[in-house]
Order: sequence, then C-alpha cells, then structure tokens
Amino acid sequence: MHKLKTTSPQTANVTVASPPAQAVTVTVSLPETVRESYLEVREVTTREVVTVIEVLFPKDKRAGEGRRAYEKKRQKVLGSFTNLVEIDLLRDGKPMPIFNNDIQSDYRILVSRSEYRPKADLYAFNLQNVIPCFPLVLHSEDVEPVVDLQTLVNEIYDRASYDLIIDYSREPVPALSEVNAAWNDAWLRQQGVR
Repeated sequence: MHKLKTTSPQTANVTVASPPAQAVTVTVSLPETVRESYLEVREVTTREVVTVIEVLFPKDKRAGEGRRAYEKKRQKVLGSFTNLVEIDLLRDGKPMPIFNNDIQSDYRILVSRSEYRPKADLYAFNLQNVIPCFPLVLHSEDVEPVVDLQTLVNEIYDRASYDLIIDYSREPVPALSEVNAAWNDAWLRQQGVR
C-alpha cells in the first residue's frame, strides 16, 4: 500500500491512503477427484473374491503415481488365487507388462486364471477388428459365461445417442496411425457420419 504524506497549514504530517486495488476474478486449481471403478466377482457363500475385472484408465498407462499404484494392485492380484481380467481399450500410453511383449496391437484384453499363472490368455486386437469375446473366469468347476464386450459397447452407444454427441469431423486424440486414419475415414464415410 502506498502512503502519501501531505502538509497543510492547519495540520501537519497527515497520511492519506491510496484507494484499494480492484479485485480481479481468477480461477484456482482444485484437487482432482478421480473415481476408479472395477468389478469383483465373489463367491456367494464365502464372499471370497474369485475374479477382478479391471478396465484401464489413462493414468494407469502413463508414467507416474497412477501407473505405479495400478501396477502394485495388479501384482497383488497376480500373486493371489484371484483371477484377473484386464481390459485395455486405450491406444495411448504404455501397455501393461507381459512377457513376449513384442505383440503390437491397439487394444488388449488379458485373461489370467490363477491356476495357470504365469501363463495367461491375451486377446490383442486393432481398431479395424471387432472386440473379441472372452470368458469371464470363475472357479474351475463353474460354467464360465462369455463376455461379448462389443455388443455391450454398441448398446451403450445407441442408448446414449453418442452419434448425436460425437463430432466425427474432428480427428481422434491421440492421432491415429496413417493406416488406421485411412481405415477410420473410409468407415465413417460408409456410416454416413463424415
């Protein structure tokens, strides 16, 4: 605050304050609350976790705290008698570690049965492919349902009317490879949305 010292014949040494600065509205950052969801299949009588179903989030695949936390959680499940189904429908980020990691694909679904570890089934697929069906791993004596994720995604898309919300004239983020971009453009034109 600046002070102005003035002198008048009647009063000496009077201090006058300058007017206060006007407030400017700004935006501050708030802590980001990230809600993570996963599914657990439990034994009805014992409440024992039979299978954990994880759908990867972007933070799970980026370097940093989120990835470290997920890898720790993943290792805990893989070191237990719990089955793991890990669904990675994200093109961006580093895939989760597996041996024989020379497999190149846009997307992955890992089905890890506890009794067959360290072996697991990897469903690797690309943008042009239909999402493969996979078994929902249960106890060995149980009948395992087959998950048709593609049909579920299609039904959600239709019910939520995403065709009215998504701007298909814009390029996806992250950018597609040249081959995928050409296929995507042709497919969107065939669907009549581009």
